[in-house]
Amino acid sequence: MDSKGKGLNLALIRYGILLMGLSFVFIGIYRNEVGIVLKKAINICLECIGIG
Repeated sequence: MDSKGKGLNLALIRYGILLMGLSFVFIGIYRNEVGIVLKKAINICLECIGIG
């Protein structure tokens, strides 16, 4: 396989992973999981600095 074909395959893989990641983000937003994730992140941060 020449370098042009290899570059095309690599680009397709990269864009496929990007599309899959964005899909998961939008699915999470649609399912209203943003608040849950934010609450967990706040709890973890408070535990790290010793307040929670």
